[in-house]
Amino acid sequence: MRFYQQAVMDFKTWNRNIRLFFLANGLFQIGSGMFMVLYNLYIQSLGYGDEMNGTIISLQSLATALMFVPIGFLGDRTSRKWILIAGALFTGLGFVGRSYVVSEWGLHSLAIFSGLFAACFQVIAVPFLAENTRKEQRLQLFSYHFALGLAWQVLGSMGGGYMADLLQTAGWSKVASLQSVLMVGGVASFAAFLPLLFVLEQKKVPTVSPSATEIRPESLNPKLEWRDIRRLTYCQLLVGLGSGLVVPYLNLYFTNRFSVSLTAVGILISLGQVMTIISMLIGPTLVKRVGQVKAIVIFQMLSLPFLLLTGFTNLILIASISFLFRQALMNAANPIQSAVMVDRISDSRRGIANSLTQTAFMLGWASMGSVQSYLVTTYGYYWGYAITFSMTGILYVTSAICYYFMFKEKKAHIPLGISKEIAK
Repeated sequence: MRFYQQAVMDFKTWNRNIRLFFLANGLFQIGSGMFMVLYNLYIQSLGYGDEMNGTIISLQSLATALMFVPIGFLGDRTSRKWILIAGALFTGLGFVGRSYVVSEWGLHSLAIFSGLFAACFQVIAVPFLAENTRKEQRLQLFSYHFALGLAWQVLGSMGGGYMADLLQTAGWSKVASLQSVLMVGGVASFAAFLPLLFVLEQKKVPTVSPSATEIRPESLNPKLEWRDIRRLTYCQLLVGLGSGLVVPYLNLYFTNRFSVSLTAVGILISLGQVMTIISMLIGPTLVKRVGQVKAIVIFQMLSLPFLLLTGFTNLILIASISFLFRQALMNAANPIQSAVMVDRISDSRRGIANSLTQTAFMLGWASMGSVQSYLVTTYGYYWGYAITFSMTGILYVTSAICYYFMFKEKKAHIPLGISKEIAK
């Protein structure tokens, strides 16, 4: 009840733009959630092998990664509102088209098309929220953003899996049922542009005053900002390489190794999202105790045992429980990482900083698709997945160690001539 009351109070403090964005993001994530769970299975139902899934994921990820930097650059200098609108419109259209194409050329081309515009929400969301709220609200707001985004994906993935099974029970073919559900997801993502039309934008005004309280004095140095951007990008590349080996194929992992139904896969992945939502919302509490960087490292390191247990077990119960905890712990650090980035980078470079880190992450996904499919097809459904999960664990640990030593908090140093009140 106390958490609910706090959430209601926080909601009342949000301005109109933030509320409209959350509504639009909800629609967008419902459609994305349906595609996240069902699209791999749709490709399989068309008669294609694991290699096709790997190729499509790689093409889509590569297309998204190529757009991150241009979108970040445009977002810092033009209208973030209209970039979000374009992302919703064209991603939704791409999803609708992907729901019905069956040819290899069509699958590849539309994966690239939707991947190009999916980058808009991924890059612009955090800078858009940062510019519409005060610094002291950001960590909590980012936690709500990531948590509610996952909650909408839960609704999409659970509803999508259930609808597909229901249609098949009613006599629809597997292909037809998946096509219909994916089309609904595409329409939901397309409709996300409607709330964004009512967002009110202010003209961008350069803020370089040394008295600005939202930027630390040392952050005004472009060299230090670009150093932090390079470090953040490197750490995200390691995480992306690890995630690209495992995360896009979790639905196939459960169906291939344990032969579970579409509904069970949807429910399990949705439960993983629910666990992540809870962990994201308690993240700010851990930050108050140990600091932002230590909280990130703690979450990521705690996920490692569960990752390895998921990859090596043959028991569905153990695999399910381990998957849930790994999902929650690893993703709980996301809003905290966004807060670290926003605190260290000035508003004029937040778009490009977020785009570069997202680019590194997606390049990891794009480069690992063929590696994952090769390992699974070569070593089978047990050792293939065991090897990929182990490789992911090594990359996650390396990223966490690098992140700690690159960004660990130092004792505050107050330059001469600056009062304690200003420093705070």
